[in-house]
Amino acid sequence: MSYKNTLIIISEDSKVTSAKVPVIKNEKPTIAYIEHELINNNPYKFTQEDVQFKTYLIKNQIEEENAAGLRERFFSKSKACFRASPLVKNYGWGIHYNNQGKIAIYDAKSERYNQLLNQVDITKLKGMRSKRK
Repeated sequence: MSYKNTLIIISEDSKVTSAKVPVIKNEKPTIAYIEHELINNNPYKFTQEDVQFKTYLIKNQIEEENAAGLRERFFSKSKACFRASPLVKNYGWGIHYNNQGKIAIYDAKSERYNQLLNQVDITKLKGMRSKRK
């Protein structure tokens, strides 16, 4: 399920107030790093599902040309939406879905993030909390 015309705002319990770029750990890219690279370098090019599947391929070192049929199997099990993304939970990025469901990320301290936050015709959803209350 992908959102449209929606902004996922950073989680209430996020330890950061402005965006941090995820880093590679132990010579392997993290999910946050891969998601950030895909979305930041391709604003409004991919849907949430595109990013989730590409992240899976990169993380598991699967070539895209060998992925035929794999996408359907990948999505046969439900996936968490980007409200649970480490980008909104731990790194200070808001995720905006345009009218076509394509996504871009914005630093929570940026002017554009605040414009989206104050736009009345955009649905705002909070990023999921890291810890239960």
